[in-house]
Amino acid sequence: MSILIRREQGFYRRLMKLSMPIVLQNLITFSLGLIDTFMVSQLGNTEMAAVTAANVPVFLLISIVFGVQSGLGILVSQYWGKQDMKSISRSIGVAAAAGVVVAALLAAVLFLWPVQIMDLLSNNHELSILGAPYLKLIGISYIFNMLSSVYASAQRSAENPSFGMKLFGASTLINTGLNYLLIFGKLGFPMLGIQGAAIATLCSRICEFLICVVYALRDKRIRMRWAAFFRPGWDMLRRFLKYASPVVLNEAGWGLGNSLLTVILGYTENSVEMLAANAVMGNLNRLFLVFCFGLGAATAVLVGKAIGEGQNEEEVMSLSNALLRFTIVSGAVLAVIALALLPSLFTPVVFPLFKLFGESAAIATALAVTGFASIPLHAYSITSITGVLRSGGDVIWSAALDLAPQWIICLPLTALCALVLKTGIWPIALAMQTESMAKIPLCIYRVRSRKWIHDVTVSRGEEL
Repeated sequence: MSILIRREQGFYRRLMKLSMPIVLQNLITFSLGLIDTFMVSQLGNTEMAAVTAANVPVFLLISIVFGVQSGLGILVSQYWGKQDMKSISRSIGVAAAAGVVVAALLAAVLFLWPVQIMDLLSNNHELSILGAPYLKLIGISYIFNMLSSVYASAQRSAENPSFGMKLFGASTLINTGLNYLLIFGKLGFPMLGIQGAAIATLCSRICEFLICVVYALRDKRIRMRWAAFFRPGWDMLRRFLKYASPVVLNEAGWGLGNSLLTVILGYTENSVEMLAANAVMGNLNRLFLVFCFGLGAATAVLVGKAIGEGQNEEEVMSLSNALLRFTIVSGAVLAVIALALLPSLFTPVVFPLFKLFGESAAIATALAVTGFASIPLHAYSITSITGVLRSGGDVIWSAALDLAPQWIICLPLTALCALVLKTGIWPIALAMQTESMAKIPLCIYRVRSRKWIHDVTVSRGEEL
């Protein structure tokens, strides 16, 4: 295996230097979700289930933010390879405008019809009443988060991933502090419960945005051309829509599918226990996947830059294959660690902290075993789709590989087990992991085809 992943001296040091700040950024972001879940869990399982249900449409918003980020990253990483700062400014301007329009529309829907939307997400109206105040405010926060995430993505694609780590680290500290004050009513603040968590998130997102504005005005790495930012031009809009819109639709479709998994659990007979267990295990799973997401993001930067620099097909394939093999090894190591921690830490310590006992603890254990065992599969598909294929502009195939296994296999099978056959948690948990199992052979086939390698900074007729 060491022969298969061997690269020139200093390569993996560079990879770690690029990926570790992204890993820490994701760790901070996902830790915030875990902290939120922990604080709300102290109010009770019903409150935690309400927030879990409310976060179903929020996850769709998060997926769209990630889609805009990824679409922008395709362009910026290749323009960075060419050191074309004017085009980078144009692409950031287009991404910011398009992202804000979409986020604002979704935020308006969540603000105007929170109870009606919540009623669609579970069979328990009490959860809708509890979660509606949270849902009304949380959508607004993602307008600001869209802008800050777009700028952080551009910095990451320009090989400055530490900016995002510091930005979201500061945001998490603000959010956690305000959560403590507003959820529980400490230091003279009112005890607002679930609504307090939403207000804390909104305030932290506004702070994120203000930090980005100040940084952009002073940054020397990406010297913003403000005229290009505010007037990016129709050519850049067409280029962004060509490569970013399939990615945004891909992430929105995947986010919707992932949200529907939660909805399926919300319609089971033991929906409160299912949603509470899924809330905890969803956050724990993401904590172990942060390294894989970091490698995927670093892969997108390295492969995109190599294509932008004009490296030949053999060089790009060699780079991509080494990164994919390294990802598989890393995922296997993470899976072993996670499974070893389940009986020694998660079951006896973490689950009781989150008020998971009896049936909810048994459900969480099944979700943990199947989720942790699938980490290597997730790792490979993340790096293949979001790292290798997207960085080469292969956005249509990326979307197909990401969505088809989820919508054709995973969702129908999970619904069959949970709502029709009512099999119990272990078959349901296994069905939820069939998406990652189906993706592996499809990803291997597409990467090996080499048809994904395109220079997106030029028109198709100009490619060599």
